[in-house]
Amino acid sequence: MTATLKMTHKSIGAEVRRGTYDILVDGRLAGLVKMNATTEIKIVPGPHSLQLRNGRNSSRVQKFEAAESQTVSYRCTGKSFLPIFLASFVISDLALQLRRVDDGHSQL
Repeated sequence: MTATLKMTHKSIGAEVRRGTYDILVDGRLAGLVKMNATTEIKIVPGPHSLQLRNGRNSSRVQKFEAAESQTVSYRCTGKSFLPIFLASFVISDLALQLRRVDDGHSQL
């Protein structure tokens, strides 16, 4: 059996860091998510790490656990508050935001 990682790149308003983001699961490229699109990736159940990349810009690594037949959902954006945006030029893993969401359909 497998689980599913669902990544949505949705932006409201202006977003400076636009484009397609690489989705890294356990440090390996697992897929891509385009602006205003959703990507679903089949993963094996168990513990995983997740990170996004776009050139030198990235998100912080997030750990998650996926159960058999579960859909784990995240939302990502390149939009952030001004102080974080400015700090991201020095600390590149602040550039992209990654948030886990409960879409109400997490379990099949």
